[in-house]
Amino acid sequence: MTANPSVVDLIVRVLFLYGYALLFALAEIEIEGEHGWAERLPTWFRVTTPGARLFGLILRGKPLTGYHLVMFALPLWSFHIGFFAGGTPWSWPAEAATVSAYLVWVVAWDLLWFLLNPRYGWARFRKGEIWWHDRTWIGRFPIDYWGGLVTSIVLAASAQLVTGDLGVLARHVGLTAGFAALMLLTLPLVPAYMRWHAHMRRPGADERSIVLPPNSNGANGTTHEKADESPRLD
Repeated sequence: MTANPSVVDLIVRVLFLYGYALLFALAEIEIEGEHGWAERLPTWFRVTTPGARLFGLILRGKPLTGYHLVMFALPLWSFHIGFFAGGTPWSWPAEAATVSAYLVWVVAWDLLWFLLNPRYGWARFRKGEIWWHDRTWIGRFPIDYWGGLVTSIVLAASAQLVTGDLGVLARHVGLTAGFAALMLLTLPLVPAYMRWHAHMRRPGADERSIVLPPNSNGANGTTHEKADESPRLD
């Protein structure tokens, strides 16, 4: 993304990226349900390998999973599309603005997952309720959020080494403030989303049985154990 957007462009950027974070959060709620950090997904989990140890060092002991390896890389890749397909020339100020925005975006994405997830909401977003965020909290937020925000500010400020001014940092602060304002505007809409979430999952509403074969594993949202007997030949 460009390092020096106009005010209008910055507003559009804030709205677009916040919507992107919201869509990622909603997608993850559909994928993971109430079980966060890929706890019950069919993905690999690692905590003792060198790569997992490095990941855990950066993210305060969190396991490295195949799911998160892809889900962190995918948006970071998409944040750079402008450099490769949009005609935006690469420069360190532009890269600093891009990665700084990505770090704040990740915090917003994660927080939206908790706010909108019926298992949590704001009331249960706290230390002791979330095993993968259960190390250090500062106030009402896990230290990962503060670390992401501080790192994003440092990166944005580093653009001054090239530009000679703090324009990138100022616009990054504006983007962060915009995210915070949109988050507050989202809160009143959370109950409506949770009601819709429950309505779509009400007993008898699932229609998988209409299209899935009768013996399909996962029919009606359940998993059936494989039969022990050998296949019948008749």
